[in-house]
Amino acid sequence: MLEATMVLDDHERWLFESELHGKEVLSVVACEGLERAYRPETYKQWQVRLLRAGLRQLPLDQELVDRAKAVVKANYHKNFVVDEDNLWMLQGWKGRIFFAVSCWKPS
Repeated sequence: MLEATMVLDDHERWLFESELHGKEVLSVVACEGLERAYRPETYKQWQVRLLRAGLRQLPLDQELVDRAKAVVKANYHKNFVVDEDNLWMLQGWKGRIFFAVSCWKPS
């Protein structure tokens, strides 16, 4: 993703890679067992966990989802994607989901 959108020696890219994702990548790639601090889970795993905790998922505001899709389509690289699955808004790159957003409240 970064190769397609930022030059290699860009300071902002370095900040993005080191500060936002550096620790997570290190944990996933280099650590096992108890040393591993970050354990990526899918939004579907979170959905099960939140339902078991007694929360109820609320519908997304369709106007906001449509606006997010339009902004990404108009202003970002063609491989960025905003999509929906059930009551989740998904954000990703080339079909791989990076972030999933939803709204929950106690049952």
